[in-house]
Amino acid sequence: MRLAAIDIGSNAARLLIVEVTYNKEGLPQFNKLNLVRVPLRLGFDVFEKGEISKEKRGMILQTMKAYSHLINAYEVKQIITCATSAMRDASNSADIIRKVKLETGLEIEIISGDLEASIIYENHVAENMDTNNSYMYIDVGGGSTELTFFTDGKLTFKKSFNIGTIRLLKDMVDDDRWNEMKDFIKSKTKGYKKIIAIGTGGNINKVFSLSKKKDGKPLNIELLKDYYKEISSFSLEDRINIYKLRGDRADVIVPALQIYINVMRWAEADDIYVPKIGLADGLVQHLFYEIESKKANLSKQ
Repeated sequence: MRLAAIDIGSNAARLLIVEVTYNKEGLPQFNKLNLVRVPLRLGFDVFEKGEISKEKRGMILQTMKAYSHLINAYEVKQIITCATSAMRDASNSADIIRKVKLETGLEIEIISGDLEASIIYENHVAENMDTNNSYMYIDVGGGSTELTFFTDGKLTFKKSFNIGTIRLLKDMVDDDRWNEMKDFIKSKTKGYKKIIAIGTGGNINKVFSLSKKKDGKPLNIELLKDYYKEISSFSLEDRINIYKLRGDRADVIVPALQIYINVMRWAEADDIYVPKIGLADGLVQHLFYEIESKKANLSKQ
């Protein structure tokens, strides 16, 4: 079975195509066939002007057409397409969704921050880790940060905050919003087992790659602080050259580190695991289990 997920974020749009196979135990394995990323940077329009510009609307349409062709080339029949913070806030998102549907057949669903947090959690990374700890998923995007807290085998809370890398670059996050996040984290995580963070998103994946750590090994908060100080001391051009970053990564990586560090401090988490997953991975799994659930219901009838 081949599945595709499209995640239209505030910084980039991603297409993930996977093939689902089953291991000896009969459990599904999600094998990545292709992952494509286009830096649409919708948040730079939306968070400042409240809508997506004509130029960006054209870019969205061309990107969705390209993704549609790839989906057809891979003969994928089951697709899920979701948009997050920037499209949530854009006043003209309904018009864009209509045009994309008309010209490509792809149906974009704008999902809430809470649902976004739930879908990221569907990767179930924490369930395979030491039950002596509590785990907090931290997913940092351009427009929002999603937190999901998992302890004693249970999902305890999920929460989305309008604190994202592009909003920080645009100086659109005031002290009140930071304090709201801090107070929430401190009050909701008090009294639980020691917290380990699980970081998702392109920025923490890039930091992990820069660290040269082995897969499965965590990053310490002190290392993140060192990277924050080091990378933020360079100009955008120097960051691109020294760290071999794309331009659309070089600007957002510093505010992303700021968010990860703050969340970890307030949750008193010393380490963060980076499984190199994102919303698109969660969407694929969400789609798969939705299909399986429908099959099970049909067989009962």
